[in-house]
Amino acid sequence: MKTLLHIIATPRGNLSNTLKVSAAVVKSFQEQHPDGRVDAIDLFGENMPPMTLKATNGKYLLLSGKELDDQTLPAWKPILAQIQRFLAAEYVLISSPMWNFGMPYVLKHYFDAIVQPRYLFHYTEKGPEGLATGKKVVVVTSRGGDYSEAPGKSMDQLEPSLRVMLGFIGIPDPTFINAQPMLASGPDAAQKKIDQAIATARRLIF
Repeated sequence: MKTLLHIIATPRGNLSNTLKVSAAVVKSFQEQHPDGRVDAIDLFGENMPPMTLKATNGKYLLLSGKELDDQTLPAWKPILAQIQRFLAAEYVLISSPMWNFGMPYVLKHYFDAIVQPRYLFHYTEKGPEGLATGKKVVVVTSRGGDYSEAPGKSMDQLEPSLRVMLGFIGIPDPTFINAQPMLASGPDAAQKKIDQAIATARRLIF
């Protein structure tokens, strides 16, 4: 049984343009894997583990080649649970609007929690190596303006940041579906772009 992990980084629910497109991605997955499972993480509803001093100390223990100790392990248990949830999925869908040219703070928090040494990456003589290889990742974003070409493209900090993050953990070629503009050109233009993005989502192969 295949699992699609759906990471939701929007608080708008049914009003979200991002989720209108993501629903088509989920439908494509379910049609291609009728016995598959969708595991959804609502980052605005989930109590994501904070990177406290003890959690950060645990990270430095792992980076120095040591094991988590009695002082750090309690803070790490919820972190490890989220890491295992991510690693258990063959497919990952990230649903994220653009906020202030980048990702919503809850999505940054999520990656700060799960991108940990020995679990999603490790250092080798040749440099860092990602450990989350073999996953198919789809990223659906929506943007108020159009950042697909200059001059707006240089302001897009969402897609480049996610590409770097995912590449670092061993996922070098995520698929992006960017619905834009959602606000700058009026509702009719926005609906046309949503329809185009949904059509792209329905053609995805899982």
